[in-house]
Amino acid sequence: MTARHGAAPSEADDTLIAARDTAIRDSGWGQTFRLVQPRNLAWWVYVVLVAIGAVTFIRYAAGQAPAYGAALFVATVLFALYCALFWWFTHRIDRYARQSWTLIIVAFVWGAFAAPWAMAANANTPMLELWGKLYGQAWAADWGAGLTAPFTEEISKGLGILLLITLAPHLVRTAFDGFILGAYIGLGFQILEDIQYALTSSAAQFGANPVGNAMFTIVMRMSMGIAAHILYSAVFCAGLVYFLGRPAEPRRRGLGLVLMATAMLLHGIWDNISGIAGGNTAGMFLLWFGVIVIAIVVVTRVFAMTVPRERQFMRDVLAPEVTSGLVTEEELTTLAGDRKARRAYRKHGRSRIDRRHRAHVLESVHDLADQIAESGGRDTAAVVFARHEVTRLRGGS
Repeated sequence: MTARHGAAPSEADDTLIAARDTAIRDSGWGQTFRLVQPRNLAWWVYVVLVAIGAVTFIRYAAGQAPAYGAALFVATVLFALYCALFWWFTHRIDRYARQSWTLIIVAFVWGAFAAPWAMAANANTPMLELWGKLYGQAWAADWGAGLTAPFTEEISKGLGILLLITLAPHLVRTAFDGFILGAYIGLGFQILEDIQYALTSSAAQFGANPVGNAMFTIVMRMSMGIAAHILYSAVFCAGLVYFLGRPAEPRRRGLGLVLMATAMLLHGIWDNISGIAGGNTAGMFLLWFGVIVIAIVVVTRVFAMTVPRERQFMRDVLAPEVTSGLVTEEELTTLAGDRKARRAYRKHGRSRIDRRHRAHVLESVHDLADQIAESGGRDTAAVVFARHEVTRLRGGS
């Protein structure tokens, strides 16, 4: 069917229009997020805990800077680049009903300051001291962290999702939203924790080689960071949304508990690897490798479990545009599909220029979906312009 140069999909079946409206309403796609909500108690809780965490971290870093300023600078720069890489990757997998950038930043900031510095740190220290008094310092060194951090840290990060649900109930609608926002919370937590570890290691050997000692920790944390807080939080927060239920995600308490427990178990095994391996270096590396593989399998399965609803939202929003002839079925299948569908779409390009052109058309179709969602399904000027852009890039007049 030939595209009608920016015309509204008036020929679309009423059922498709109704399905589109339902998808926009259920997904919260295109809704904006208002950060300042002084009449919402959750906003004050968020602000106070983030402020406490930020002040605590700044005081800690400022206290280390005179002696280990070079190590602090190196760690901050390298982990900022590391953060950018994971930020890009997480944004790439959020390719359907994309989350609000403001809400993503709010999630990251909670993970960076409130969860570790205002909450988890204040629970970890007394718990580790308690383990030492009960079972001895050697036992606490091997097993204390794995019996403490999975609870204190995952719960502190999960509380961030509870606050985000309260602050933006129209945006946190599915387990996939919990998965993505949980990943950003975990990213913030991981980056600030890694900087702390780098500074702590700088003091080794009486601070004789602070940058060199920090670099060893930085390399280790980066190389093994794939199976750390980003992953745990994504799985835990997806499980939390399943447990609570949302308007677009039916409550599944059993599944939610399993996912949250799985995240805690992976976290606990990771922190207890030294104790499990009995201090054997080769055994520790084998266990690290095994946990990383299992963690990647788990997060991949959870992603595959949560993403179909998002893909259906994309299909429902664009289905009337296919009926009108503006969008092709191939483009809809690609945008609402998986990696296999995107790879098949790219292979149809006869040359590099053709593949680049097809990619631009596909991006314009995604922009059209965004505009339709933001307009609530109405034919606003932005939607009409987006339709014209699809036609123009396709080669029409």
